[in-house]
Amino acid sequence: MENVSHTYFILNGFNELGEMRPLLSIPFFFMFLLSISANSLLLYVIVSQRVLHSPMYILIALLACVDLSQLFIFLPNMLLNFLFDLRGISLTGCLTQMYCIHFTGSFQSTFLVWMALDRYFAICTPLYYHNSMALPGFLKFVIPLLIRNFLLNTVLVSLAGRLLFCFTNVIDHCFCEHMPLVKLACGNTSMNNLLGLGIIFLITVTDFIIITISYVIIFRSVFRSGTSGAKALNTCVTHIIIITACLVTALTAFLSYRIKNNLSQSSRIFLSTMYMLFPGCFNPIIYGLRTKEIRQQILRVLNLIREK
Repeated sequence: MENVSHTYFILNGFNELGEMRPLLSIPFFFMFLLSISANSLLLYVIVSQRVLHSPMYILIALLACVDLSQLFIFLPNMLLNFLFDLRGISLTGCLTQMYCIHFTGSFQSTFLVWMALDRYFAICTPLYYHNSMALPGFLKFVIPLLIRNFLLNTVLVSLAGRLLFCFTNVIDHCFCEHMPLVKLACGNTSMNNLLGLGIIFLITVTDFIIITISYVIIFRSVFRSGTSGAKALNTCVTHIIIITACLVTALTAFLSYRIKNNLSQSSRIFLSTMYMLFPGCFNPIIYGLRTKEIRQQILRVLNLIREK
């Protein structure tokens, strides 16, 4: 063990591909373009069409902003890494990227909580919907989760920044994530591992428990109301598809580093990368196809563009 801590790292993900490694930039670049195009169109339609200026669609637009932000945090650097072999990153740059990735990523499930609450108020307490979703009233659901995400991710990255990295400076990943960096540290990292695992349950799992309870109440209310609630129930299906996809990808990516398994390192890197890319590509397409009001406005905008 060397008595020195590295402050410069090499992002070496998918290195075993050798000369084929630059070809990875092709599918990731097309996914990048797809995500930018789909989310930008979704944002433009929601912002420009007054009929979509309601809380549910505003939350969808904000989720699209989170998806776009997350992509720009890591994907351009990853593409440069593949294409031009620019693998270096400073410890400060690595910790900054890590914080931004985990902070924005934590809002994937948190926005779904707020969407579930929106559907709960719309379906179960329709007479009080506008009061419940008005900014002063809704802030009591926003601020606690915002503080939680900020504090937990700040502590996570701060503890990682205090570690000494005296074994190697090669990170076997394409961007800076918590566990791949912590594995390079010398000394006791049990607190880092415990906090990383705790955040999975305090943010991701807790959010999905809240979402599940909300939808159980919603479904019970709809089934009691009979056929009159069928249309309202259909509006929830889109959210359930997004929630299921988000939960599966998040837990698979997180737990692949924290429990013993037979996955290769490249498989873990691929799962982590897809967890970052998947929502940005998947969410706007599903919302565009499944949500009637958004689909109608997208077609209207596209027709106007075609006529010009």
